[in-house]
Amino acid sequence: MLEGAAGVFGADATNVQAAPVDLKALHAKIGELALENDFLEGALIKAGMLSAKR
Repeated sequence: MLEGAAGVFGADATNVQAAPVDLKALHAKIGELALENDFLEGALIKAGMLSAKR
């Protein structure tokens, strides 16, 4: 267990390549989720199931 501890905490982090990230798709998903949250929050407030004072 102690032999692999250095790799876990970053000693060998230079050898690890991160997977490429599609930022356009990620930003689109974040925007979609933000719109859903806004819609649901408004619907719950209108239905009286969520206080407008948060």
